[in-house]
Amino acid sequence: MDVLGELSRNSINWVEIHFTDLYGRLKMTMVPASSLDEDSLRDGLPKLDGSSVSGFGKIEYSDLNLLPDPETFVILPWKSNGESIARMYSYVFKTMGAGPLEVDPRYVAKRLLEYLGEMGLRAYTGLEAEYYVFSSVKVDVSRPYAGLSYYLESPEAPWVSDGYPTTFKDGYYTSIHTDTIYDYRYRVASLLKEVFGVDSTAHHHEVGVVAQMEIDIKHSDPLRTADNYMTLKYVARRVAQEFGLYATFMPKPIFGDNGSGLHTHISIWRGDENLFYDQDDEYAELSQYARYFIGGLLEHGRSLSAIVSPTVNSYKRLVPGYEAPIYLAWSRANRSSAVRVPVYRRGKYWEKRIEYRPPDPLANPYLSLAAIVMAGLDGVKKKIDPGDPVDKDIYHLSEEELRQYNVKSLPRDLYEALEELRSDNEYLKPVFSSELIDTYIDLKTREFLEINQYPSPIEVHRYFSF
Repeated sequence: MDVLGELSRNSINWVEIHFTDLYGRLKMTMVPASSLDEDSLRDGLPKLDGSSVSGFGKIEYSDLNLLPDPETFVILPWKSNGESIARMYSYVFKTMGAGPLEVDPRYVAKRLLEYLGEMGLRAYTGLEAEYYVFSSVKVDVSRPYAGLSYYLESPEAPWVSDGYPTTFKDGYYTSIHTDTIYDYRYRVASLLKEVFGVDSTAHHHEVGVVAQMEIDIKHSDPLRTADNYMTLKYVARRVAQEFGLYATFMPKPIFGDNGSGLHTHISIWRGDENLFYDQDDEYAELSQYARYFIGGLLEHGRSLSAIVSPTVNSYKRLVPGYEAPIYLAWSRANRSSAVRVPVYRRGKYWEKRIEYRPPDPLANPYLSLAAIVMAGLDGVKKKIDPGDPVDKDIYHLSEEELRQYNVKSLPRDLYEALEELRSDNEYLKPVFSSELIDTYIDLKTREFLEINQYPSPIEVHRYFSF
């Protein structure tokens, strides 16, 4: 991409430089186009105070550089003061030529590509991005000692009396008469394709009847998939502003309705060969390589949870009855298991993949995709047997049946997941630095301990009169 030429030809005066912190939150700074030249595109922009970004640096050594990635250059569809603005993602670099910042999430995804390349492999990843939009959000935290409260509104909500009546968990593939977010969703998907080059394989209303939606991101390498997902979140919120809506990627914003997942599809290739495909396998056309990969996901699934289900709220989604996995098992077509093998059509080697279902929309995509692939590759390396597939509704298995199938459960909360990651992280080390793992665990542990101190409204309701 000829960035400098594009800036000149389109009379661009300002550029948004995007990156993420360790939590996965989108961060940005705007720089004048005049500050971009061959030197800055090669050596980076001296623009970042790392001590002010979660997990990036200490105050005594906080100067960092942002290195724009020309391949992510896009002219935004929104203008400011009548002027066009461009956007690029960036890597974070240390100063004085000291190299990449090892806790930069985007660098982790790049290291994964390099690690795969050293073995002659490529990974393809695709995402099912689910999230909610609301017409009104009211949160009162003004009196934390006296109690916190929130109220969410949506024209589709079952507690709203006007309009078509709706019921919880009945929104999947709903038609236009109850799909109040049709135009919004179409606008998001169209902008993603036409402006940002992000292909969607489908978009539709999801199970959550209170305006839950899904946009599926077509497969690409993990770095580009993560970029595309961050772009989706960016566009989703910008378009929500246009429609007077509020988009949230919170995994479980509503009691009684489905949570939002970030189901992750993976396949590993060597050249033109899909290593997950075996035409002679009667069960799911699944190779032994893929079975070992699944074995790695199940073996490390409890520690993976700290990265792919990274918030206190994540574990309110991972409960029975809402199509979210709570057990580490695998099978074909079974959405109650953590690992699902799609089996729509026979003989399509390019379609053969596995789906990992525990991730949710607040996962940092750069870390999440890298961790999932590394867990699977560890299973291949160690030839970890995933056991027999469980072709039953796992939610309804007895404790005896779970033991019979050797099915482990996912952690019950973030703290338990972090303890698992603390003791099980060697499989990440080829692409995750020890500094990043330790910093992540420290940040997330403090987050859990802080949030866990606050009584929730339902706790007051349930226990106040005991």
